Amino acid sequence: MSQARPLSLVTGASAGIGATFARALAARGHDLVLTARREERLQALAKELIDKHGCTVTVIAADLAAATAPQQLCDALDAKGLQVDWLINNAGYGVPGTFDAVAWETHADFIQVMMTAPAELICRLLPGMRRRGYGRIVNVSSLAAHVPGSAGHTLYAASKAYLVKFSQSLALENGDRGVHVCALCPGFTWSEFHDVTGTRQMMNKLPGFMWQTSEEVVGQGIAAVERGDAVYVTGKVNKFIKTLVKLMPDRFALWLSGRESRRYRNLGPRNQA
Repeated sequence: MSQARPLSLVTGASAGIGATFARALAARGHDLVLTARREERLQALAKELIDKHGCTVTVIAADLAAATAPQQLCDALDAKGLQVDWLINNAGYGVPGTFDAVAWETHADFIQVMMTAPAELICRLLPGMRRRGYGRIVNVSSLAAHVPGSAGHTLYAASKAYLVKFSQSLALENGDRGVHVCALCPGFTWSEFHDVTGTRQMMNKLPGFMWQTSEEVVGQGIAAVERGDAVYVTGKVNKFIKTLVKLMPDRFALWLSGRESRRYRNLGPRNQA
């Protein structure tokens, strides 16, 4: 390993699964680089981690929807002489509504954050991991990657499925160089995600056993990437759902997804053009 203390870069670290990853890795003896749009939240988390664990925490506020953000982030790391050992590609969100009701610029930003930015960060940081013979990359995907797409939030499942296939290929390419890559696929997780997308009231209708805490998700994710799992679905319920959907006829699975979309997705207004 290149450093006495591993250095972990966590995107989307200001809340939810990202913040929990930062806390868990700091507890394991890692130094951190935290990035997200909300600098005040990052600074508060940094202070918490420094006070509790005595680690070094670097805060770099960035909006990954900007096409230049990944390169600027890596340039800032280089300027500080920081070499990333763990990359947690966690930044993400959902876009409510149907595809035709949302402006292309909104979709383009979503694709940049959810697909392009993770790929670019890996492309820029992976060579150093390979040279040093050690690296861990977690791409936070979703159970949505393993079930049919939904009506509403049109690009969400597609972007998460992309992360699964991308992670599998990276795992095959880099495992023999000491670099493990894992697509972490949680299901419903307690966080502010559903508040931001306006689906909290609908999500509250789901039974409690469907939900996991971010601590459960992150703990299983760290263990999975350390083992070398290329894809890991968290929780027994989510594993069961994934298996059940694979056994269903495709047409029935898609019909079921459409029915559930109307119950648990914010479809928003439809364009009438």
